[in-house]
This record gives sequence, C-alpha cells and structure tokens, in this order.
Amino acid sequence: MQYIKAVFKFENIEEFQQDLLISDLAELGFDTFEDSENGFTAFIMKDNFSEQELQGLLYRYADDFASDYLLEDVGDENWNAEWEKNFSPLVIDDVCYVRATFHEPQPSYPYEIVIDPKMSFGTGHHQTTTMMMQYILAADLKDKEVLDMGCGTAILAILAAKLGAKSLVAIDYDDICYESTIENAALNNVDNLQAICGSKEVIPSEQYDVIFANINRNILLDQIHRYAEVLKAEGKIFFSGFYLDPDLGMITAECAKYGIKYLDHKQNGDWVAAQFEKK
Repeated sequence: MQYIKAVFKFENIEEFQQDLLISDLAELGFDTFEDSENGFTAFIMKDNFSEQELQGLLYRYADDFASDYLLEDVGDENWNAEWEKNFSPLVIDDVCYVRATFHEPQPSYPYEIVIDPKMSFGTGHHQTTTMMMQYILAADLKDKEVLDMGCGTAILAILAAKLGAKSLVAIDYDDICYESTIENAALNNVDNLQAICGSKEVIPSEQYDVIFANINRNILLDQIHRYAEVLKAEGKIFFSGFYLDPDLGMITAECAKYGIKYLDHKQNGDWVAAQFEKK
C-alpha cells in the first residue's frame, strides 16, 4: 500500500488555525500528523489523495496565513524507517508506558503496551488517543465486553485487555490496520481480541458494556445509531477525534436520539474526547 507524505510549512499561522487546518485535512483523509519545522507533516493513503482538494482547502485559508507544501510517495518498505525516526516512548498518567518493539521495556510501570504500527496509526501520541487512554485508565473494565471502532493499531483495546476486559472486538476498515491489530495483540499477549476488517456493517450483533470510537465527527454521526443497537443499558461510550464547537454539540444531539446521555468531556488543545452513557 502506498502513502503520500505532505510536508507543510506556514508563515504567520496561529495555533488555533493550525488545529482547524488539521481537522479539515482529516476530513480529506489524512490519517496522522507530526510536528516539523515551521509546520507539520501529514500522511494519507495514495488512493484517497486528491491534490485538487488539498489546494482548494489551502485556498480557503489564504487570507489567514501563507502556506506551502511538498509531496512525497512513501511505500511499504519506507514506512518503518519513517515512524521509527519520529516515534519516542510515551507515558500516560504515570502508569501506562507505550513503546515500540525497538525500545527497552520499563517494568516499573503497571501497564506496558508494545506497538508496531505497520503503516497503521495510533501510537498514543496524538491528543485524541491520549485522552481516550486516560478515560480507559479511569474506567472499570473488569470482565467487560468491549468494542473498539476505528481501532488503528488496537492500542485502546489492548489497554482495555490489560485492565481486565473479558472480551474485545476491534474493527477498522483498513486492511493494514486489521493486520496491525492482530500483530499488536500477539505482541502484548492479548488472546481474547477478535479483529475484524470493515465498518459499522461488520459489528457483531452482540451486546457490549463499553464502546471506544476514536474516528472523526462525520463518521461518528453516521455510526451512532449502530452503536446504540449493540450497547447495553448503562453501557459507556468513549468518543474522540473531533473539536469542541460545533462537533461535541452535534454528537451529543445525535446520541440523545437513542437514549445515550452526555456525561463529561476532556479537551487537549482544540481536540476533545467525551464520555456518554446509555440510559
């Protein structure tokens, strides 16, 4: 599978403008973002990339800041070198240590997760993943049945397994993420995880105590009705991948149609994660 690497450079850009641009790029299909000198680097599957759409998006911001970009093809064989160069270990709330296979273990932490992305995304470094992991660490997942939608590397499902979840279903539409989920589950000795390639239509018709969905606003709005069908009464949903305004209000309103109530949210920069409960 081929990816496009886009290196963006800006002049006179405010932090909130950069966050808004990243959100808009995610809507175009860009999957992950890394800080770089005078801007950031973003990746998108080549099959999903349209330079015309990218140029149109940047044109909308032309009155706000100056921008430039360079594009580069990134093939399978170059991906590991790319993320190894940028991936450093991560600690969540002083209790969970996330590392790659080439980092040394740190047994002093109660929970350790080993992630090998294999061109899928979700190492814990993005604010949305970090907030989701903070929610999970504070939740009661002992003997719970968990659904992880848009699982990426399955980092959230793996953390849930380490916290005592009874069973886990991890779903992503990308076959690379599907393969990564299987490999990362094995790396972390998680043997109660079922990986599935697909979207809402492949969610098994079971009942779940907890659902994780770290995707984006539009996909969440499209899938909430299906989450409601498979979530147990008093079950919890943790969402992320969107902004406070207007995204959280739109998601809260859609959940309310199905008896799913907003409880609270976290914010990191302009990104938001939120907790809901089915009444």
